[in-house]
Amino acid sequence: MDDNEGSAMDRVADLGRGIGEYIKHQRNTAKISLRQLSRLAGVSNPYLSQIERGLRKPSAEILQQIAKGLRISAEALYVQAGILDLPAGGPVTDAVRADRDLTERQKQVLLDVYDSFRRENADKAAAAKSTVEAEPRSEDDAAQD
Repeated sequence: MDDNEGSAMDRVADLGRGIGEYIKHQRNTAKISLRQLSRLAGVSNPYLSQIERGLRKPSAEILQQIAKGLRISAEALYVQAGILDLPAGGPVTDAVRADRDLTERQKQVLLDVYDSFRRENADKAAAAKSTVEAEPRSEDDAAQD
C-alpha cells in the first residue's frame, strides 16, 4: 500500500473515531446511558458501543436512528460523519455552531428561526421591489431620468 492509500485509510478511520466521540458527547450531554440510546435508536448495545469507540462506521440510516434517539438533527450527525458538507454559514451561523454551551437541538432551533427571519425579510424586499417596478411612472419622474 502506498502513502496516499495509507493516508486515505487514516482519514476514514479518523472520521469513524470523530463521529463516535461526537455521539458519545451528545449522549453524555443528554444524560442518556448507552443502553437507553441503543433502545431509543433501535440498534444493539454492542454495536453502538463499537461506534462510540470508533471501531465501526455507521451508515446514514443508522446515524438517522441515533439522531432520533438523541433528539438532534440527523444533519448534524451527517456533517460530523463527513457524509454532508457543513451548510453555508456566515458570522451568525458560524457563531451558533461554535457555541459549546448549546446542545445540537438548541443550535438547530436557533438556526431555523434565523433562517426564517432572513427568508421573511428577503420575501418582503422582493415584494417591495416588484411593487415599485410595477408602479406607473409619472411624467415628472421620467423627466428627472
